[in-house]
Amino acid sequence: MLIDDLKLIVGPGGWSTDPGELESHLTEWRDTWQGETLIMVSPSNVDQVSAIVKACRESGASIVPQGGNTGLCGGAIPDATGNQVLLSLSRMNQVRDLDPLNHTIVVEAGCTLAAVQEAAVAADRFFPLSLAAEGSCQIGGNLSTNAGGINVLRYGTARSQALGLEVVLADGSIWNGLRTLRKDTAGYDVKQLFIGSEGTLGIITAASLRLYPKVRDTRTALVALTSPDQAVELLSELRDQLSDQIQAFELISDRAFRYVERHIAGCHIPIEVTQPWYVLLESVNNRDDEHLQSALVECLENELIVDAVIAKNETEAGRLWRIRHAVSEAQKREGASLKHDVSVPVGSVGQFIKAAEAAVTRHLPGIRVVAFGHVGDGNIHFNLSQPKGADPDQFLAQRQALATVVYDVVAALDGSISAEHGIGQAKRDDLRHYKSETELTLMRTLKMALDPQNRLNPGKVI
Repeated sequence: MLIDDLKLIVGPGGWSTDPGELESHLTEWRDTWQGETLIMVSPSNVDQVSAIVKACRESGASIVPQGGNTGLCGGAIPDATGNQVLLSLSRMNQVRDLDPLNHTIVVEAGCTLAAVQEAAVAADRFFPLSLAAEGSCQIGGNLSTNAGGINVLRYGTARSQALGLEVVLADGSIWNGLRTLRKDTAGYDVKQLFIGSEGTLGIITAASLRLYPKVRDTRTALVALTSPDQAVELLSELRDQLSDQIQAFELISDRAFRYVERHIAGCHIPIEVTQPWYVLLESVNNRDDEHLQSALVECLENELIVDAVIAKNETEAGRLWRIRHAVSEAQKREGASLKHDVSVPVGSVGQFIKAAEAAVTRHLPGIRVVAFGHVGDGNIHFNLSQPKGADPDQFLAQRQALATVVYDVVAALDGSISAEHGIGQAKRDDLRHYKSETELTLMRTLKMALDPQNRLNPGKVI
């Protein structure tokens, strides 16, 4: 019997069918997707993952890999049949190797992003991937969705950090591609197939990642301005003046900030004059504030910005970043919300926000747009809060209609309907609409070649 075989593979403490323990693993963070499972197995090594996949293949069961379950598209949630096996990578959380001279680290998929960052710091190195959920999201999930975060402007997405992978394939075989080479032109770059595939092509069990020199002399500033267009101009101006010193550049609407002040204790915006938009930015490798301050003063004189505050120390900087990272939690407390994680060309950010806000307001008067995101890579979290006093369920029932309104604007600007959280269940049907048939055929061909029986995370992506 499959369940008995799985219990034997992972041993005591490596499985659960307890409803209380499973509850958080079967529900997505926004409570949008709920599922059931035959059993949750938590292997402790790659050989156990291989054995689990083989056992499921022989019995005809499908597998749903899960990391920290912090995604917003239902990509790590089993379906409602109760016939799928949930495979949690949480026990595979070891740092296998760290080479400061090579600037590399090899970690298992269940390591939290924060643990990877901390291991790098302990070696006087820096791992740049940074997300609001970094204390609970896991590196396997980050790679499976090609996560971005606040430092993409300078370092790129999760895909850019991966030098090699260890992957269990659909037949249970193990591909050990944990190379730490910076340069390898020997054939296809196979690892890239699995990054962003959300566990539908193979199960990532470990990764070799790039590290960077420790970031020194960080400066954080909060800037007030009147429009997203000004934010794009500001980014261009600061990059001209400060070159690659700009590490993060976050656009945040005033509404998002007010939600945080209203719902998150201890958060306060340190700029007295309210403006429609703000930018939270981080500049690195400055020995003092003079260079950044001089650049911002010039922007003030040119009326590109309205006001600016530079954090005096790490404590003040931490308070500013806490406000930014609290936006999603504050919006959840404000009421029912719909989230659209999209990207457009950087120069089109202002045009997108203006057009999309007008479009959703025409569709549903009174809707409250909560927009924020990473201007440097064109990734905008175009979130929608229910109109004041509206019925939450009636609002959520318009999920697909409002998504179509937003995605049509994205498509008109040659953007992407998914920039960070992947496709999962939430955007699977939308992908068919917005991708070309040629591209979809290529994706199906890969899926059929690597998982012909559709056992790995079926119903997700494609």
